[in-house]
Amino acid sequence: MNPLSFVVPFDQAAALTQIRAEGARFIAGGTNLVDLMKERVMLPQRLVDINHLDLDAIEETGDGGLLLGALARNAATAYHPLVQERYPLLSAAILAGASPQIRNMASNGGNLLQRTRCHYFYDAGVPCNKREPGTGCPAIGGISRQHAILGASDSCIATHPSDMCVALRALDAVVHVASGNGERAIPFGEFHRLPGDQPQIDTNLAPHELITHIVLPAAPQFAAHAVYLKLRERASYAFALVSVAAMLDIGEDGVIREGRVALGGVAHKPWRVEEAEALLRGVPDPARFGAFADRLLQGAQGQGGNDFKMVMARRAIVRALSMAAAGTHDNTGHGSTVMARGAA
Repeated sequence: MNPLSFVVPFDQAAALTQIRAEGARFIAGGTNLVDLMKERVMLPQRLVDINHLDLDAIEETGDGGLLLGALARNAATAYHPLVQERYPLLSAAILAGASPQIRNMASNGGNLLQRTRCHYFYDAGVPCNKREPGTGCPAIGGISRQHAILGASDSCIATHPSDMCVALRALDAVVHVASGNGERAIPFGEFHRLPGDQPQIDTNLAPHELITHIVLPAAPQFAAHAVYLKLRERASYAFALVSVAAMLDIGEDGVIREGRVALGGVAHKPWRVEEAEALLRGVPDPARFGAFADRLLQGAQGQGGNDFKMVMARRAIVRALSMAAAGTHDNTGHGSTVMARGAA
């Protein structure tokens, strides 16, 4: 049996004190951490329940953006009127993930911190560099259908599982955190890490830091042309093989002034290449979108079992951009594409 203590602080200062104990972990919805504890992949010695902290607000910022509290639930975020009106991409991404029951429990901060669903990582009986550094990565040369084609390393080819995070990457969100040393803001593109030779470290969150809120910059120019496209094995409760968050700013003349695209299911973190997005400027057409897709996927490498993702991702990027150019769809989560077994 793994000894475990459970504490319930009622203010942020107390929570930041409790988390400094050896083996302590924050818990909010617990939709990922509890699973990992059941599988004995993570064995915290103390759980610090932060659900009583005042971190669940969803409100406007002074410059027209939106603040999402770390403890606001995913469902509350997806269905919030300001999210649906101003950031339909985020609403669609959240609703494409998990199940209604899980979205009712999962917190925004916890969504950012969820760990890979790599089956080798979840199996404590096999080696895994992410779980036990230095033991190897059996996915390399093994079953790799769900694994990364971009940003991987010789140590790890796992993918990040979140749908919400793919949208947040496209939206240039900023993560705000607090610790006993003060507060800081982390641009979303710098929050998650590529595996390198330290795949056990998923984020650039420092030890004992607490996510307090996420800020979305004002982006009204994208609301009318935003699509989240998710390709997966089945219609519900499946993680992405490939997902695309696409947003376009299209002028009255029909010309794309700016575009943003982030990918999920293909890397250790939501994948975006900002300098490639200049290729999206101009008249929307499949050739332009294809050239952009080729640049975004530059350097992609499969492991045999996931080679199909390179073709699938290119087609998904072109399709998502074409859908976005036509206008924002009814982003209820029911319209995401289902892929059968096989390639694109």
